[in-house]
This record gives sequence, C-alpha cells and structure tokens, in this order.
Amino acid sequence: MSKKPDVTLAQLRYFIEAATHLSMTRAAEELFVAQSAVSSAIAQLEQQVGAQLFIRQRSRGLTLTPAGQQFLGDARALLLNLEEALDTARGIDNQVRGTIRIGCFVTLAPFILPAIVSRVRAEHPYLDIEVDELDTDGARAALRSGRVELLIGYDFGFGNDIRTAVLSDAPPHVILPADHPLASSPQVFLRELSREPMILLDLPHSREYFLGILAGAGLQPEIRHRSLNYETVRAFVAHGHGFSILNQRPRHDFSYDGERVAALPIADSVPALPVVLAAMRSVRATARARAVSDIAAQVVAEALNPEPLRS
Repeated sequence: MSKKPDVTLAQLRYFIEAATHLSMTRAAEELFVAQSAVSSAIAQLEQQVGAQLFIRQRSRGLTLTPAGQQFLGDARALLLNLEEALDTARGIDNQVRGTIRIGCFVTLAPFILPAIVSRVRAEHPYLDIEVDELDTDGARAALRSGRVELLIGYDFGFGNDIRTAVLSDAPPHVILPADHPLASSPQVFLRELSREPMILLDLPHSREYFLGILAGAGLQPEIRHRSLNYETVRAFVAHGHGFSILNQRPRHDFSYDGERVAALPIADSVPALPVVLAAMRSVRATARARAVSDIAAQVVAEALNPEPLRS
C-alpha cells in the first residue's frame, strides 16, 4: 500500500500566497518568513503531490501550471472548510465568524457593495468581508482560483463548474442628453435612435450585449466614443455626444460634472440581464457564504431600478 503524501497546512498556505501574488518574494513578505522557507515548502509540496505547480521564470516570476490552477482552487476550498470548522468549535454563541472574500461586477459594485458590507457588519459583527471589483473574465478566474468565495454579477455565462442563483433582473434603458427632443418621451423605440451616435460601455461581454440589442432592432450604430467607465459614458451623453444603453440606473440624473441625462425605458422587447450570485459547484457553501448570500439577495432586490430622485 503506497504512502499518502504528507502535506502540511503551512505548505498549503505558502502555496496559496505564492499563487495569489505569482511571486515567492511577495509571498514571503506577506507571510513574514524567509523566501527560502516559501521556496522549500512549495518544492516539497510539488514532490508530495507528484506534479509541478509552478513554472518558474527568473525575469517574469511564477506562472501556475494547469495542475497548479486546479490545486489552487482545491487548496483554498480545503482551508475555507477548515477555518469554518475551527470557528464553529471555538464559538459558543452561534455567531458567524471569520473572513469571507466576495467579488462583484465593476458596474454593479457602487449600487450594492456598500450596502452589503454595512448589513453584514450590522448583522454579523464577527464576520469580516473583503471585496474585489471584477469584469466578467476576471470574475470567472477569481472564482475558479478560489480568490473569491462568492460573486455577484450579470449572467453572461459562467460555465458548468459554477452554480448560479438569480437574484433579480436588470432591464436595459436608454440615456439621452436632457435637452434631446426625445428626452421628455415616456419611452423610446430603438429605431428612433437610428441616426444618433452611440457612447458604448466597452466592457467584455457588456459590449456584445448592448450591440446585440441594437442589432435585434436592425441598427448598427456609429460608435462615437467608447469607455470602460460607467460614469464616463453618462458624462459623454450628458454633454450631447450621443446616446447610450445601460442597465444600472442611479437615483439621480446628473453626471459627475453636474450635467444632466434623461433615462427612458425601451419600448421594444429587449432582454434584461439576470443578476446572479455565483459560486463553485465543487465547494461546499460555508456558514459565512450562506450569511452573505442572504444579505446580498435582499440588497440586490432593493437596489435595482429604484425610482429616480429628481431635483
């Protein structure tokens, strides 16, 4: 009978830190140990696992191998479950304890993250919550690597290894300059914008979604400006440079510099974006994850598409 690999928790922690920063030096600094201790522990881990976890390049640091990427997610899940077991054993007051890291799509974050963190702190004072703002591709990678335990984002398709639960739908709307002839209309048909230039929120998958909505109405717009920033898009529209389509709507109609936009419902039948809570199927939901999931569901339901404040 072959001997099972004698992997230690220290080796796992050193590996996770090195994989997070893709640097032995940075891992040693974060762990307050010598770099040689990190290198030695990871070399022993690779020997015990029987697979190379990193490609080491002197000028470019570390790169995870496919085996290393898979092992990183599994190692993080193992430590999560261990930490929860220890927290449960230590706690006698049934409080949720420890630290959880969640991800959120960058365009959703300003609308929901502060409220989620505030409610978590109020309802679970012994639970620390850390957040990452991510785009779609970054969100998938963060979940699969175990860098985040939960993700709140639009459902652009995550893959079969990630489970999702729909929290709400975010219907798209058109924004126009406040002095546009259509600005006072109760709604707008997309064909009415056929001669208008567009300001595109140019994030991965979002751009395809917005352009797909227009293509469905037979439109191929002139894209006058592109931006990765939600508020930059609103500012360009407010200054009269074109129209845009967005999903999230602030409770006021002003851009950062005080100009105004008009937000109009789309009269055409267009697909809303589901807002989902996502997690890895292979990772058992911890008490921390369940607590944050419940609060996130409440906040998202309240925050999406509120009645605007006008002044």
